[in-house]
Amino acid sequence: MKDQSNSTKYPVISECPVCHHELTVTTLHCDHCHTGIEGKFTLSKFNYLDTEKLYFIEVFVKNRGNIKSIEKEMNLSYPTIKKMLDEVIVGLGYNLDTTVTAEETDTEEKPEKPEKPKDNFRLDILEKLNNGELEVEKAMELLKKLKKGGI
Repeated sequence: MKDQSNSTKYPVISECPVCHHELTVTTLHCDHCHTGIEGKFTLSKFNYLDTEKLYFIEVFVKNRGNIKSIEKEMNLSYPTIKKMLDEVIVGLGYNLDTTVTAEETDTEEKPEKPEKPKDNFRLDILEKLNNGELEVEKAMELLKKLKKGGI
């Protein structure tokens, strides 16, 4: 095998430039010890994405999925970012679920609502009831007081 340690390296292509069918990796080579391994190797799903989609994924991850930050960095509109995200999802082999609401798929950072103190008390009461630390009547009484604002 020819020494390629000083030769230029190119990204792996996944599609045949002649017939546009999927290419298979059949040889791996170590530039350090010159070991060659032949076989049939698979590529990652990401290797089948074009450069533009890979760049989008890089920006998306770097910005932790914050759409506003991605819009700013790529100088693109919200609908364009969402369209690109959909294209990446399809490119990775997944189907877009048209029944999912925009709110469920929105990766925009949303602050979590802090638990209300009443919720903490309610959970404590129910946990104590479940553990046998409270009688049902006492738990009902505490929950009623909590509802009325007496706790």
